[in-house]
Amino acid sequence: MALIDILSPSAVFPTLKVGSKKQALQELSAHAAALLKRDEREIFETLNQRERLGSTGVGNGIAIPHGKLAKMDRLFGMFARLERPIDFESLDGEPVDLIFLLLAPESAGADHLKALARVARLLRDPEVARKLRQCRDAQAIHALLTGAPADAV
Repeated sequence: MALIDILSPSAVFPTLKVGSKKQALQELSAHAAALLKRDEREIFETLNQRERLGSTGVGNGIAIPHGKLAKMDRLFGMFARLERPIDFESLDGEPVDLIFLLLAPESAGADHLKALARVARLLRDPEVARKLRQCRDAQAIHALLTGAPADAV
């Protein structure tokens, strides 16, 4: 599964302003709800439930909040670069400034895990993370994450 199949240019936020983990999840839930035409509270609760199991802050300033929703027909990704790093209770204790949200249908067992692995591999690449932190343009960020040419987006 290629990231271009789950991440649209409209789901990239190059300068999200939040002050806490809860606020980040709320903002991301609101944006995802608007794009998916879903209930914002349902998305927020799904993400929050997953966070209670353990932080999705995977280290090196990266978080990959994720969850499964009923009546979804496809995987959905969203990326946000935070204006200022926030505490995300990450495994390494470092603040987070790069967030990739992943929502999946309840039935998406292996596909959900494959997408999570792909996102984690990509964001753990130090060069990719450096470029994402420097970039303020949504189309360029989308191109970097998906491999799509920036002018073709």
